[in-house]
Amino acid sequence: MLFNSVEFLLFLPSVFILYWFVFNRSLHWQNILILIASYFFYGWWSWKFMVLLALSTFLDYLYGFGVALQNRKRARLFLWLSVLNNLGILAVFKYYNFFALQFQQGLALLGLHTNVVLLQVAIPIGISFYTFHGMSYVFDIYRDKQKPVKNFIDYAVFVSFFPLLVAGPIERASHLLPQIRKKRFFNNIQAADGCRLILWGLFKKVVIADSLAVIVDNIFTHYHDQHASSLIVGAIAFSFQIYGDFSGYTDIALGTAKLFGFELLTNFKFPYFSRDIAEFWRRWHISLSSWFRDYLYIPLGGSKQGKLKAVRNTFIIFLVSGFWHGASWKYIAWGGIHACGFLPLLLLNRNRKHTSDVVAQERRLPSGRELAQMMVTFTFVTFAWVFFRAADMREAIGYLTSAVTNYKQPKDLLMCLSVCCYIIPLIGCDWWLRRDERSLKAPRRIKSVIYVVLALLVLFYFGKQTNFIYFQF
Repeated sequence: MLFNSVEFLLFLPSVFILYWFVFNRSLHWQNILILIASYFFYGWWSWKFMVLLALSTFLDYLYGFGVALQNRKRARLFLWLSVLNNLGILAVFKYYNFFALQFQQGLALLGLHTNVVLLQVAIPIGISFYTFHGMSYVFDIYRDKQKPVKNFIDYAVFVSFFPLLVAGPIERASHLLPQIRKKRFFNNIQAADGCRLILWGLFKKVVIADSLAVIVDNIFTHYHDQHASSLIVGAIAFSFQIYGDFSGYTDIALGTAKLFGFELLTNFKFPYFSRDIAEFWRRWHISLSSWFRDYLYIPLGGSKQGKLKAVRNTFIIFLVSGFWHGASWKYIAWGGIHACGFLPLLLLNRNRKHTSDVVAQERRLPSGRELAQMMVTFTFVTFAWVFFRAADMREAIGYLTSAVTNYKQPKDLLMCLSVCCYIIPLIGCDWWLRRDERSLKAPRRIKSVIYVVLALLVLFYFGKQTNFIYFQF
């Protein structure tokens, strides 16, 4: 079920009414309702996916008790079983065909020709997200940061909570489970904030991202016939398409969770105002980058064992992060590009320069230096996005080559103007909100007008139900 669908617009108020007006006297029954609603929401795509989700949830629930054993050898055994189980699920459904084809091509280079068996199965939606939920829960128990949850319903809600199930944010057990196990009361302010977030998320998805998607798809499909300037604009358009699409999804998820009394982790903090790549990754898909930092980078030694190992660990997490997004060399290249951009900052000890401050914190406009830093960072990120968006490595390289050589094709000024009409308002809104995330500082009447305009735009553009980009991961 898509957030930007009529079905969800019927599903959400139905669950909301049952949750607060029928099951409100019992926390246990509220959680059961959330669990049923989550599986219904997920099963809307395929009931077969529900079986895999339930199996993964049940196994990690059991592993949680195993890794809590006082006998550390046995605890470590259950930890590895959980890792193998979750990575095994990912390997079969998401990566098997990729590795099988690479194996076949490797043998062909040696003169050995063979036919490999490929799985004809769709990748279950959200598989990378809910497996990471389960692994983080087991890791935290093993590291004594979390106690095993005895109530299976509570744990199952943590894994499958429908607002975050298919595209995150990737929650931590220590943050979400206490909210699941605690009595919740309806809060008018929290619910109003949730509705505003849902509206803002729908605007970014339906009005901005989906409109840009039409332009981007046409440019990338026919990049050979496009002028170099159009290709550059197309890459910029995709940068804002994926931002509007993914951050829009996150806003809807956070807003929906607020309607039920939950506060989810922030996943975006205006990443395109970053002044270097390190800051970008502290602001883009925060839950994933922090997951890799806590469960991969730090266990590998982080940056505390010398520069050489720090460089190694940096490349590992970026390459793994790229591969997490999909079984393709283009995603690995995308991760490698970001690793190369991060490396100079690491070697110069400048990777933690912008950890908490906001650009132009006390000013309306950035300084010339800040503006240059943001433009350089955005240009680098946009260059890398070409590999992310292209169908494969060949198309990505061909697209970039054409972007610096195709000057004989006619310019499409109307297309460039259309892109600007969508991205400039989004940049302006983000700049307005950057100091106090999600809080619109304006007189009440002006805010009311803004919300009405956003709602009318969403209704006007609402029609074609398009998947969110991160559903494929």
